[in-house]
Amino acid sequence: MAEKTRHGDGGKISPFLQEDRVDLYFLNTRQVLEAEGLNPVVTMEVFPNAGGLLCGIRESLGHLETVLPDTVDIWALPEGSEMGKGETVLRIRGLYRSFGIYETAFLGTLAHESGWATAARACVAAAGDIPVISFGARHVHPAVSDRMEYAALVGGCADCATPAGAALYGQEASGTMPHAMLLIFGDTVVGAKAFDRHMPEAVPRIVLVDTFKDEVEESLRVAEAMAGRLWGVRLDTPRERGGVTPELVFETRAKLDRAGHERVRIFVSGGLDVERIGLFVASGCPVDGFGVGSAISGASPIDFTADLKEVDGKLVAKRGRIPGVQENPRLEKWM
Repeated sequence: MAEKTRHGDGGKISPFLQEDRVDLYFLNTRQVLEAEGLNPVVTMEVFPNAGGLLCGIRESLGHLETVLPDTVDIWALPEGSEMGKGETVLRIRGLYRSFGIYETAFLGTLAHESGWATAARACVAAAGDIPVISFGARHVHPAVSDRMEYAALVGGCADCATPAGAALYGQEASGTMPHAMLLIFGDTVVGAKAFDRHMPEAVPRIVLVDTFKDEVEESLRVAEAMAGRLWGVRLDTPRERGGVTPELVFETRAKLDRAGHERVRIFVSGGLDVERIGLFVASGCPVDGFGVGSAISGASPIDFTADLKEVDGKLVAKRGRIPGVQENPRLEKWM
């Protein structure tokens, strides 16, 4: 008789749990154990191979909760926890065949989401009090873009670009206009006015000012044309023209202020990473927000390892590892 799961099958199984995404050797193991009539109670512990910010635990356990039997116990660090290299972040105890094949899924989820969250935190730390917005969805496969954006928010980003990613975190997405819209209108001011006419009042009027003319000139043109309705300008100068520099931000700020537009904010994007953000901050640059893309979305995963530490009460470990559970008082009972 099959063990009772916590929430039943819930209809169509999540891609997270589909067997065609499992490492084949786990499926082989299940087949062999079934044939031999073996299903020991085991304790599995999961740990990272580098320190960072833990992310993906909520998704992993949320999926597992739908299929695991009541007899499986789980302890984990909370989402967004600081984790040290080799620290146990997840412990699962139960009949091996009830959860063994899912190792591929939860290790991969933890690896990528923790990598993204850790990279986001580094950018946020470099920015200090200046908010960072995640712009990286265009750099990853759409099947995982929402998880990347969610991880960026766990890492401390103030906003993200996609509604799907923001929804996972319980907030709204952030965004205004692309260069494509301005190129279609053929003029920054014309495009900005059209945007202002048709966008809800809740959407901030932040206008790209690097599409056609000098960024400072365009900032002044748009500020004058929008007569107090301009919330901010975004400098996104391409690398072909040297990218955005602190000097450009200082000049833009000074000339906006001189023209009476002190309330217009300045946002910077385009190829930003920890080093470049630090450069703006160290110079005292008057930046009101950073948009960061591939420095977060392109972060390397943090590898995680899952080890069996007990089999039917016997302490075990592969060579080089310590048998038995590695105590971590920070673990919290999940289920």
